[in-house]
Amino acid sequence: MQTHKAKRVEITIEAIMERRLTEALERAGVKGFTILPVLGGSGRSGRWSREGQVSRASGMVAIVCIIHPNRLDALLEAVFSVLDRYIGVVSVTDCEVVRADRF
Repeated sequence: MQTHKAKRVEITIEAIMERRLTEALERAGVKGFTILPVLGGSGRSGRWSREGQVSRASGMVAIVCIIHPNRLDALLEAVFSVLDRYIGVVSVTDCEVVRADRF
């Protein structure tokens, strides 16, 4: 089966920023994404956990996009137009997809 090169972008942000970021992605022409809850982790501020948090707004989410490589710059511009002033981690990795027309 033939595969096609793509980019996988994962953005971890505060849950309260989810809607603003997904709207920016849609305006940038991103066709699809997946939103996952982040249960906990560790970073510059130490360990944290979603357990015991009063509301979803104080947690984190990961938004995963798989896109054609020539769309990466537009996606990153959209992401950083939102993340510039907020907590967030962005990673970009190479991947391959079977149905390139979907991305």
